[in-house]
Amino acid sequence: MIVGTVREVKTHEYRVGLTPESAREMAANGHRTLVESGAGEGIGASDDDYRRAGAEVIATAAEVFAQADMIVKVKEPQPAERAMLRPGQILYTYLHLAPDPEQAEDLLRSGAICIAYETVTDAHGALPLLKPMSQVAGRMSIQAGATALEKAHGGRGVLLGGVPGVLPAKVAVLGGGVVGFNAAQMAVGLGADVVILDRSPEVLERLGIHFESRAKTRFANSANVAESVTEADLVIGAVLVAGAAAPKLVNAAMLKDMKRGAVLVDVAIDQGGCFETSRPTTHAEPTYIVDGVVHYCVANMPGAVARTSTYALNNVTLPHALRIANLGWKAALQRDPHLLAGLNVCEGKVTHPAVAEALGKPFVPPTDALA
Repeated sequence: MIVGTVREVKTHEYRVGLTPESAREMAANGHRTLVESGAGEGIGASDDDYRRAGAEVIATAAEVFAQADMIVKVKEPQPAERAMLRPGQILYTYLHLAPDPEQAEDLLRSGAICIAYETVTDAHGALPLLKPMSQVAGRMSIQAGATALEKAHGGRGVLLGGVPGVLPAKVAVLGGGVVGFNAAQMAVGLGADVVILDRSPEVLERLGIHFESRAKTRFANSANVAESVTEADLVIGAVLVAGAAAPKLVNAAMLKDMKRGAVLVDVAIDQGGCFETSRPTTHAEPTYIVDGVVHYCVANMPGAVARTSTYALNNVTLPHALRIANLGWKAALQRDPHLLAGLNVCEGKVTHPAVAEALGKPFVPPTDALA
């Protein structure tokens, strides 16, 4: 199979779909690998690094799209990239289609086979291809929130950990999954006063055992969420419903009861955001203010730490990419129900139930699409 990867074109996105080491694995399995010139610059990988790994360096993304059977990316394809997809071509990347009907329409029209990292599952029902970026984003959310809390950035002028004689900042983490756990770890490590809210008793028990007295846990009913958000200096939105739009846990009216200069970091923004007043931002302009509350809603947070993120991502995406390349997409999906769960769009059909529901599109079971 001819496998291609291109330079990411989303604003301040420096990750790359295949590292030189991943390209070497592709070559070792007999696959021709095409890499757009400069695609690895953001992680410190030169064109020569790819050449030494057995890949071919191609001048433009258009040439890669034209030749490759499978495109391996990181972020969802942008409009110019979607226009280059063709029927039967495999697109393997993050898609986050639920809040993005324009992208979905383009992918449906393309006739491509679109496999989304964020809905691939494992034997435990987890999302292993989303997990490493959730870990990165969870940890980064506290860094970003701490910076946004500084007065120069519009925040309250509060230091997360406080100092002797001055209380630390209060941090509310909405969601106790991978993002929430990693955010809480960082916030606790910095000495903040942390509360984690979740609706699962099992998750709350696990978090309570792990953090002991270093962080509090609270059931995420509407009253507890409202009270915790009102008291917080920093709120981390860390909720996820696989493939679906994120639930809106904080509405616009609640902002009026928050502290002036408090910060909301919406890690769920890729799936539409979990705050009613959220809208996607970029690393170039990461924040905006509504009712005196600072919003940080960067949709590709891990792109800022591109090298760490790319290698963490390739560790989990490469085995599936090799399986697709070695077996062909149909056989690979038929043999692996967890990879099949990643099939979001297939030759003009929506094949993930949560995506179909969010977009108001007919759902075609992936097994039917394969047949």
